[in-house]
Amino acid sequence: MLQRYRFEIGCVVALLACFLITQVELNRFYYFAGFAILQYVLISTAWNILGGYGGYINFGTAGFLGLGTYVAIAMIQWYGAGIIEQIIVAGALAGLLGLGIGYITLRLKGVYFAIATLAIAIVLETFVNNWDYVGGAAGVSILPPRTPELLGITIVDRKGGGIFYNNKEWLFFLMGALAIASVWIARTIEFGKLGRGLNAIKDNEEAAECMGVPTLKLKLIATVISGSLMGVAGAVFPSYLTFVDPPTAFNLEFAVNSLAMPMIGGTFTWIGPVVGSILLGTVQQVAIVTISSEINLLIIGLLLVIFVTIAPHGIVGWFMKKNK
Repeated sequence: MLQRYRFEIGCVVALLACFLITQVELNRFYYFAGFAILQYVLISTAWNILGGYGGYINFGTAGFLGLGTYVAIAMIQWYGAGIIEQIIVAGALAGLLGLGIGYITLRLKGVYFAIATLAIAIVLETFVNNWDYVGGAAGVSILPPRTPELLGITIVDRKGGGIFYNNKEWLFFLMGALAIASVWIARTIEFGKLGRGLNAIKDNEEAAECMGVPTLKLKLIATVISGSLMGVAGAVFPSYLTFVDPPTAFNLEFAVNSLAMPMIGGTFTWIGPVVGSILLGTVQQVAIVTISSEINLLIIGLLLVIFVTIAPHGIVGWFMKKNK
C-alpha cells in the first residue's frame, strides 16, 4: 500500500522538511540560497513540460517570469493584494499569455519557435520599462505586510505569535510548496495521456498527426501549464526581493538556467529538472559567495559541455543506463 503512494509520501516529507528548516535559526543566506534553488526547481520543471516532453525549446522563460512578477507588483500597488491572490492571478494571466503566444508560435518549429519566444520576453520587458505605474525602468520598492495573515491565521510575527518569525522564512516555505506542487503536476503529466501525446510529438510530429494525436491541442495545453507555473514563480519575487527592476525580472539568465538544468538532469522524466536544479543551483550559490555571481553563465556553459559530452541524456539517464 505504501509502495503505491511513495511519491505522494515523498512530497509530504519534502514539504515537512521545508517547514522544519524555517523553525531553525539559520544565517539569512541559507534561506536566500534555498529560495533561489527551489525557484529554479519550479521554473525548470515548468520549462520541461513543453521543452522536455514536447521537444519545443522555449527561450521565453524570462518573459513569463517577468509577467508574473509585474502582475504581482501591479496588484500590490493597486490595492495591497495578499501573496496568495498575487500567485493565483499571475498564474492565470501567464497561462493566458501562453495560450495566446502558443496559438501563434506553435506552428513554428526548431530555431524559429525558440527565437519567437525570446522575442516575446524582449517585448514584455520593453513594455514594462515604459509603464510608470509599476516603477518603469527605475524599478520599484515593495514593502510586504509586517504580519501577513492567511485564512485568519497570522503567518509572520516577529514577536513570536506567528507560524514564521520573519517574511524570508515564510516565502522560503511557500516557494518550497510551489516547487513540490509543480513536480507533482509534471509527474502526473508524464504518466498520463498528455505526456504520452507530447512524447509522440517529440519523436515525430507528422507521424503523431497521422495517428490521430491532436498535436496543436496538446501543445497548447502544455504551453498554458508551463507558462502558468513560470508566472507563479515570478509572483513571489517582489515580496522576496523587496526591490524589482526590469533587468532583474526579465533577466535572460532565467531562460538559460531553465534550459540547462533539465538538460543536465535529464529532460525525459520529471526528476531530471529537480536533480539539475539542485546541482546547478547549489554550485551557483556557492560561486556567488566564494567567487562572484558574474561567473554563473560560465559555470552553466562548462557543466552543459561536460554533461552533453559524457551524459547526453542527463544525470538521470546516465544512472539508468549504468543500472541496466
